[in-house]
Amino acid sequence: MAGILPTLASQLIVFFLVSSFCIILVSGEEEEHVFGRALDRKLLGLKKEKLSHFRFYFHDIVSGQNPTAVQVVPAPSNASATFFGLVRMFDNPLTLGPKLSSKTVGKAQGFYASAAQEEIAFLMVMNFAFTEGKYNGSTLSILGRNNGGSSRVREMPVIGGSRLFRFARGYAQATTHSLELKTGDAIIEYNVYVFHY
Repeated sequence: MAGILPTLASQLIVFFLVSSFCIILVSGEEEEHVFGRALDRKLLGLKKEKLSHFRFYFHDIVSGQNPTAVQVVPAPSNASATFFGLVRMFDNPLTLGPKLSSKTVGKAQGFYASAAQEEIAFLMVMNFAFTEGKYNGSTLSILGRNNGGSSRVREMPVIGGSRLFRFARGYAQATTHSLELKTGDAIIEYNVYVFHY
């Protein structure tokens, strides 16, 4: 009996080692992931794509006690009249009408940077974060060039979105409604055309 126990123990050890080795081989094969694969859009709840148009006003307030746009990087002292290098961060109200007292439908949050040396043109990076109706909590993302000095209507791409605007694409047109030269405050009308599900 004394000779059987060491043999049984050594057999169990060998069994566990072989089993562990097989488990490692099998689990190693299972852990290999596929980098990309096609999906059925219905699995993500995506139905027929639609085209929507949104119109609202963007209030860029740089003056007063409670500005909604603040300078985070000043233009260099030797900058041209285009303020090349200036960067402003903003959290601007979006309203249905041009008056600030109009119904608020969301916020524009992001930054713009003066990105041209020979004309007034901005790099715009922003999200339209909506708070109205079924769009509450959904966002549209804009990234593009706003050549404010040379064009009455400026066009920037919609590069995506969240919630109701997942997989969104389209464009936003900006038109200056009013600009206070003394303060720098501006009201911009936005017309946004977006494909989404």
